[in-house]
Amino acid sequence: MTGTLREHTVRRWLLKGLKRPEGLAGGSHDEEPPEHQHSWWQVMCLTGVDYFSTLGYQPGIAALAAGALSPIATLVLVALTLFGALPTYRAVAEQSPHGLGSLSMLERLLPGWRGKLLVLFLLGFVATAFIVTITLSAADATAHILHNPFVPHFLGDWQVPVTLALIAALGAVFLAGFSEAISVAVVLVAVYLSLNVVVVGVALQHALTAPDKLVGWQNTLDTDYASPMAMVAVALYVMPKLALGLSGFETGVAVMPLVRGDVAERVKGTRKLLTTAALIMSVFLIASSFATTVLIPPAEFAEGGSANGRALAYLAHLYLGDWFGTAYDLSTIAILWFAGASALAGLLNIVPRYLPRFGMAPDWVRASRPMVLVFTAIAFLITVVFGAEVETQGGAYATGVLALILSAAVAVALSAWTRGRTRQALFFGVVTLFFAYATVANIIERPDGLVIALLFVLAIVVVSLISRATRSTELRVTSISLDDAARRFVNEMGELYIVANEPNGREAKEYVDKAREAWELHRLRTREGLLFLEVTVPDASEFAGELRVIGEERHGFRVLRMQSTTVANAIAALLLHLRDQTGKTPHVYFHWAAEGNPIGALLRYLVFGGGDIPPLTREVLRQAEPDPARRPIVHVG
Repeated sequence: MTGTLREHTVRRWLLKGLKRPEGLAGGSHDEEPPEHQHSWWQVMCLTGVDYFSTLGYQPGIAALAAGALSPIATLVLVALTLFGALPTYRAVAEQSPHGLGSLSMLERLLPGWRGKLLVLFLLGFVATAFIVTITLSAADATAHILHNPFVPHFLGDWQVPVTLALIAALGAVFLAGFSEAISVAVVLVAVYLSLNVVVVGVALQHALTAPDKLVGWQNTLDTDYASPMAMVAVALYVMPKLALGLSGFETGVAVMPLVRGDVAERVKGTRKLLTTAALIMSVFLIASSFATTVLIPPAEFAEGGSANGRALAYLAHLYLGDWFGTAYDLSTIAILWFAGASALAGLLNIVPRYLPRFGMAPDWVRASRPMVLVFTAIAFLITVVFGAEVETQGGAYATGVLALILSAAVAVALSAWTRGRTRQALFFGVVTLFFAYATVANIIERPDGLVIALLFVLAIVVVSLISRATRSTELRVTSISLDDAARRFVNEMGELYIVANEPNGREAKEYVDKAREAWELHRLRTREGLLFLEVTVPDASEFAGELRVIGEERHGFRVLRMQSTTVANAIAALLLHLRDQTGKTPHVYFHWAAEGNPIGALLRYLVFGGGDIPPLTREVLRQAEPDPARRPIVHVG
């Protein structure tokens, strides 16, 4: 008894805050604005903890990837940011004002199962980008902790345990409940950017006033590269490795609902958010890349070096002293840790907005605590596999980021083309080509990122399809409405006798024959008050939807017509609705021959919404109404 009580207590705690859908099943999918909204610059700080925090490791990764060419490669990255990623996401913000991003655009552009499967595929890359944001940020925060001169040296080999502790602390905060994200983000970003202004400013002063270092850097470029064109070519080649500096755009769109105002003001504010963040980050990327490349010996960037994963912190300690350097470390640790919080919040936001709507996730996915445990466990696994190394996780992170930006560019280009905006479509087509090159080059160079993403894709697709199959016998109807004619037909009936009819044949003889079969085979007490019911399935890939019942007279018979995602579930939902509205027990009559083997019927049901309708209708009714005395009656001829 005690064990059962404890089990119920744990279950209640885990599922606290579970938002169950309204209606018969699935609820409305309309986007409601959050309770608290903020100015665009405040929301920018929330996405900025992800975007700006990459300064903690981006200069070091750029130096490892491009060497002395790092500033020029960073200039190429900034150009791609300002003239590629920024215009793309400004367009995404306009076309997805509720924060669903490019995934929802592609879903609209590719209706049916194609769009659903593409979204599932891209969710794998979303999971890769966000999960690795958590693990990589925690690993870099650990590097700042362990390399601080005030930290005991014996902790130097504790990279993995400390990283796991930071991830566990992040999960614990979300399990306890976290609601002050905006306020914390504003403080963290303000302090972090202010300290970076000081560190980068001092570093630039030393770089520009140290002729030996500046000349040494220029000589290295002249020795290694024959011409400026060769430098640009190599910079383009290594640029995909710097793609971590593009992080934050998808998050910037995801937080759109938090921007204060109506839809138009929200779009305008988000565009300001994206533009301001991109400009700030571009300045910092160029300046920090130049200063760190000129001032830090190349050996210090390598694994085990003092600047590995913490190039700006290295300069802060070198030129501003250990006390200021420690303050910078603490600020960097805080924003990196909170970048993981931003990523986890993004996962908790995006997964429930897609998978449950597709019927491809169990009900508890809508509760945050079980998902926090799942994502934390995955983050633990990735941290252990990669040894909590920043550089080794960069490939997986870049793969996820580039795949998301590529999908956004494709979505915007297709959208412009379908709306007849040829010039805009061509521009974004060129942007798509650049991001396609960057994505493919990154995958070829570091295939581990693709492997991780495909593992996420495989897990999501398998779990989603299993969930869709197990949830297939839910009612899957959000609401039911009858037009005036349908309501009159029902009200004028004595008993509710309904004949299910396949809508592909509407000849008079078909109605006469099926009516006669229902009268004679089932020995109806009256030849009056018989209704035909026809269900069409325009898109079986949708999991739930509204039922709008239309009444019409055809060949002297009264017919109820409706569209749904499945036939059996719609019939069951309507029967229950009519029972509740009239107080009568409906009878539905099928003259329906099952075709093919049972497995084929099951696949037709899952994929096309058809299948062996009578037994499926009976099963849906059995699960929806446990009391046999109140359950509508199914007759099969």
